[in-house]
Amino acid sequence: METPQPPPGTPAPHILVVDDDRDIRDLLAKFLERHGLRVTTARDAREARRALPHGHFQVIVLDLMMPGESGLDFARWLRTAASGYAHLGLIMLTAMGEETDRIIGLELGADDYLPKPFNPRELLARLRAVLRRVSDAPKQAGEAPARVLRFGGWTLEPARRRLLNPDNVEVPVTGGEYDLLIALVERANKVLTRDMLLDLLRGRQAGPFDRAIDVAVSRLRRKLEDDGRHAQIIKTVRGGGYVLAAEVERQ
Repeated sequence: METPQPPPGTPAPHILVVDDDRDIRDLLAKFLERHGLRVTTARDAREARRALPHGHFQVIVLDLMMPGESGLDFARWLRTAASGYAHLGLIMLTAMGEETDRIIGLELGADDYLPKPFNPRELLARLRAVLRRVSDAPKQAGEAPARVLRFGGWTLEPARRRLLNPDNVEVPVTGGEYDLLIALVERANKVLTRDMLLDLLRGRQAGPFDRAIDVAVSRLRRKLEDDGRHAQIIKTVRGGGYVLAAEVERQ
């Protein structure tokens, strides 16, 4: 599937690549630009912070192992509402075998990860998936939602990609969290395996040590105030996967 193309007269999607390895920055910039993306590079978190206000970025490709402020610390800041950039897509680059950092990155709200060394074409495929999610969001905040989904006292507004708690207060969610939740809500009371969820969200199969879905579900439960041990909204099915165990009202 091709990278989403902007309407005529509008700029191509803008990617920020943050990596202290100059060869990787240059390689990715040239490769992604050949595939129709705009790319800005930064060698560390400090340069990335300077670039963010001016770039109108859609996705950040972030190396976790950087001198100075680490990629994890930078990601933690990005995902705070105070940063103003919590909505951006985020793909993390991790050292091969650094499963702990990968899991922490997913817990912080990364949309995807890729271990080094990696094939640029695989990164491009991951970028395309995240860009599709980002481009699905309406560009005008005042756009009226097409429908409302209510479950367990919570409300989803798909047209705005908003989650509202029982007090009608918006709860910030990342693109990956939203996509996981909508996949569960749209298939309420149906058991979805990890492979099914990965396929729905990223179009790939789970590896033997792939805990991405488990981590994402854990984070989503915290957002929904749904205690993991006695979860009532997103339940774990032993040997099966997960199920949204709530009636969904569609309006």
